[in-house]
Amino acid sequence: MASERDSSMSRPLSDLVEELLDHEGPLPIVAAGDPVLRQPAERFDGQLDAGLLARFVAALRATMHAAPGVGLAAPQVGVPLRLAVIEDPAPVSEEVRLARGRVPQPFRVLVNPSYEGAGAERAAFFEGCLSVPGWQAVVERHAQVRLRALDERGREVDEVFSGWPARIVQHETDHLDGTLYLDRAELRSLSSNQAMAELWSQPTPERAAAVLGFPLPG
Repeated sequence: MASERDSSMSRPLSDLVEELLDHEGPLPIVAAGDPVLRQPAERFDGQLDAGLLARFVAALRATMHAAPGVGLAAPQVGVPLRLAVIEDPAPVSEEVRLARGRVPQPFRVLVNPSYEGAGAERAAFFEGCLSVPGWQAVVERHAQVRLRALDERGREVDEVFSGWPARIVQHETDHLDGTLYLDRAELRSLSSNQAMAELWSQPTPERAAAVLGFPLPG
């Protein structure tokens, strides 16, 4: 017997999105364990008309703000479509900004994105995910990436991102490939939000690495 999720995944994506948008308020965020987070998302090729796409993008943005988060991919609201939104006002201290390269990132829509490392430098920092609530872990990623995508109007994006914006791009694009940040994480670093607040709030994870016993890029 097909599950309710299996049935919804077999429906036209436009019907699925219309049903989601029928409800007021932020969209429900899917949690780890749901198959939609573990399957490559379908490339966008006009499955949503311009009006429905604009409404869906607006709902993703509102949901991201409400969570709150700095990025949200369509599979995180149960829609297996290669689409994500990112935005980061970067309300951090100067010390954190310098350590993590976290600078404000304007609102962007990424359609059919892909990335590749730009240079050999790697960086490791704690990361969290709206689909894995309550936990964070250290993830080593490219310090700089080249992103190729389309925006919501079909215009080509070919841009290099560095620092924290590069991390956001990688995290959200990974979602579209069925990859969660935990797949790339140092699992010995896995910490509850409470432990993060009490123990590991430093700008870099060096102290956590020394105490918890996991490596950092050298």
